[in-house]
Amino acid sequence: MEFKVKEVKGYTPQMGHLISMMNYARKTTLDSVRGLTAEELDYLPNKDSNSIGALLMHIAAVEFGFQIEFFDGRKPNQKEMAEWGAAYSLGNAGRAEIKGHPLEYYIEKLTSVRNRTLNEFKERNDDWLYEECQWDHHPSNHYFIWFHVFEDEINHRGQIRILRKMVKS
Repeated sequence: MEFKVKEVKGYTPQMGHLISMMNYARKTTLDSVRGLTAEELDYLPNKDSNSIGALLMHIAAVEFGFQIEFFDGRKPNQKEMAEWGAAYSLGNAGRAEIKGHPLEYYIEKLTSVRNRTLNEFKERNDDWLYEECQWDHHPSNHYFIWFHVFEDEINHRGQIRILRKMVKS
């Protein structure tokens, strides 16, 4: 395995660099949950915590939300909110709704969401990455938006690693 930020076949150069970073973040996230049981994925150390499974769903939900906002140019509809709202918000809804699934369930959600991102990236180029947009009422660009997707994943992977140590002790 190589650990390089580089061009990726089928994508423009900067898009490939972004994908390289996103792929590494995802690899390390998946490494951090390898072998966990459904019970371990549901572990809550206290009443206000998020489970590892909920954090995995949140990672997918954040990317899904950005797909809707920046690829589709809209806000999530009621059906999408019913499916992804608890994962996006976490908290009480996440604790109530996200549990009882094997690791493969979460990996499939992460993979299907990421596959759409990669397909959409094939339709765009480096100029698109630098196009200005608004995010959270602030000037931004698409490059930052997709950096934030994997930056958020890295933050939650840190939480996942702590929870894994707690559940295994």
